[in-house]
Amino acid sequence: MTIEVTTADNADYLWVVADRIRFLGGVPGSDLELLDIEVPPGSGTPPHVHESPELIYILEGELTLRQFNTDQFPRETKAGAGTSVRVPSRVPHNYVNESDKTVRMLVMLAPSMIAFFRDIGSEQRTEGVPDFARIGAAMSRHGIETLPMAA
Repeated sequence: MTIEVTTADNADYLWVVADRIRFLGGVPGSDLELLDIEVPPGSGTPPHVHESPELIYILEGELTLRQFNTDQFPRETKAGAGTSVRVPSRVPHNYVNESDKTVRMLVMLAPSMIAFFRDIGSEQRTEGVPDFARIGAAMSRHGIETLPMAA
């Protein structure tokens, strides 16, 4: 075994819709991988649920995270720089950058989510309306369920 070093120059990265995702590598002896994600203003995810737990650490900016339960309203958290957020497996949630500055975060995920990002990501940032049919098909393949948008 050898020590592996990933830098900004040698990391794989993809654009997933508007977010830039840098793949930093896996944790030795586990199935977890670390991502560096840049979320521009207005970008985010729809309400969804998946098997992979998540550990999110905000490096820069402020991210709004919502947890959706059987309650009428979602539980909202504003996570700023220096904040970590743990999302357990199968907890309905989403995130959005509601600020005017890019959010940068480290996220630790299981292989199923890494495979999803690699499936829908592209090496070039795409402009215009995302291909929601292609994204939806990939979500289905990788066990990610979307939830109805909250009122």
